[in-house]
Amino acid sequence: MAASSSQSSLPARGYEDELAFLKQETPYRWRIDLGFVPQMRVPGHVYVNEALQPLLWSELRQFAGSSSTSGFLPALKQIANVAALPGIVGHSIGLPDAHSGYGFAIGNVAAFDMDDPDAVVSPGGVGFDINCGVRLLRTNLTEAAVADRREALAQSLFDHIPVGVGSQGVIPSSSDSLQRALELGMDWSVREGYAWAEDKEHCEESGRMLTASPASVSARAKKRGVRPLLDRATRGPSKSPRRPVPDARSPPLAGLPQLGTLGAGNHYAEIQVVDRIFDKRAAAQMGLDFEGQESGGRACLSPPASPPLTRRPSAQAHRTTHHDHTRVTRNHGDATRESTRKTTLRTSRVATDALLQMERAMGRDDIRVNDRQLACARIGSAEGKQYLQAMAAAANYAWAFARTFGATPDDLEMGVVYDVSHNIAKAPLLVHRKGSTRAFPPHHPLIPLDYQFTGQPVLIGGTMGTCSYVLTGTEKGMADTWGSTCHGAGRAKSRAGSRRQLDYTEVLEALQQKGISIRVASPKLVMEESPESYKDVTEVVDTCHAAGISSKCVKLRPIAVIKG
Repeated sequence: MAASSSQSSLPARGYEDELAFLKQETPYRWRIDLGFVPQMRVPGHVYVNEALQPLLWSELRQFAGSSSTSGFLPALKQIANVAALPGIVGHSIGLPDAHSGYGFAIGNVAAFDMDDPDAVVSPGGVGFDINCGVRLLRTNLTEAAVADRREALAQSLFDHIPVGVGSQGVIPSSSDSLQRALELGMDWSVREGYAWAEDKEHCEESGRMLTASPASVSARAKKRGVRPLLDRATRGPSKSPRRPVPDARSPPLAGLPQLGTLGAGNHYAEIQVVDRIFDKRAAAQMGLDFEGQESGGRACLSPPASPPLTRRPSAQAHRTTHHDHTRVTRNHGDATRESTRKTTLRTSRVATDALLQMERAMGRDDIRVNDRQLACARIGSAEGKQYLQAMAAAANYAWAFARTFGATPDDLEMGVVYDVSHNIAKAPLLVHRKGSTRAFPPHHPLIPLDYQFTGQPVLIGGTMGTCSYVLTGTEKGMADTWGSTCHGAGRAKSRAGSRRQLDYTEVLEALQQKGISIRVASPKLVMEESPESYKDVTEVVDTCHAAGISSKCVKLRPIAVIKG
């Protein structure tokens, strides 16, 4: 029997009738009652405050009266459709940055009981950009030390970090190394000299999911991860530092061409300043213990998830980066860098492969869903197991991104605060976190020893013209949202809408007036990634804080932004 979409059998409801299913439980949380969509097994919980509510509700108003089950669905309907999936536990959860996505809303969390034979896993609950995440590095640079070098730093990062669609990194490797990266994640990077061993300690899952199986990743998905580079070596020196060529004297190599790239769209690297500290104890534990704009303020560098750097052959692993940047770091003190991590394997293909297989499995196992984009398979089925193994391999590939520098962390007085994951599903209770961040409380066994008394650091990227935040996990969040919180601001406008409504010169001028240097791969990104294109990240974070599902620790202010 084919997967069905029973929503089409419902008569269309007006907006007021739809609102009857939404009940406000607290100033920061609404409940979606059973019956809002067919077959709901559990209620929905949506975290939203008064300032953010109109955007979600306006989507519902636009949709009201329609019985369509394809095309655009408002985030509230998507959250409710997830509540109808077999094996879901507790609630389908919408976070304050939620907006419409593929199947699941972006900012949607749902947990499934792996002991329930009918419970499912859905690629729509992870997304196509598997294990996109954020990393924050702490350095010893003060804002005063980098103020007159801000433009030079931005240009240097832009020159030496491959960005944008089709960009390629500089890390040569064999197809066998791709297999190892898929299997070992950050362990591969450490072994090859592309990462500090200390990185693993402050990385979610220590940078490796042990359930990964490279054999479960299709050849088509791997194709983008490996392509011959030797033919490029015969074309002479590259004209751009973004297109380095391997040594033609080396034996034939295959490449992982996008390892060490920033990616495109909303992926970024930023240099930031600690603007405000809310929790001095937790901030001090992270090494973010000074606030202020000119004196005593610490600069926070948002590094690309994987800077594109070369490896020096040596018995001892060396880490190299652009020498000018290394010199600035040494001469001018502490800084912290934060960036998104772009998964550049064909993770979209991993999701697409699984969706095709799962549609067939749904017919075989008579699994019914409200939306075809929620294609799923029983967790214990062959299709479910294969997807989870492939997803873990794609997550490992993201963690294998190079993060390398020209000296040791102690020499640079630089260290990783934390590295968080978005768009991932994890056991033992299979929690799908799509556009959301894990936020574990103090004393949880899966967070580093350094943060046992403060809770896991949670990195929340804002927009290039506003701010970002560091939060910590809470016990209430563990109880109410499966240890999850928001992941960013959340889009308020479509990319096309931003391009139609905004003028990139005005956006650039506004950034300049705020003292923010910016480099972008494409002018259209200026409009698409403008602050006006997103919700107010402070309202998002304040909602999570007020609801108790995470706690504010540090506010970061950007002074330089690199966009792909």
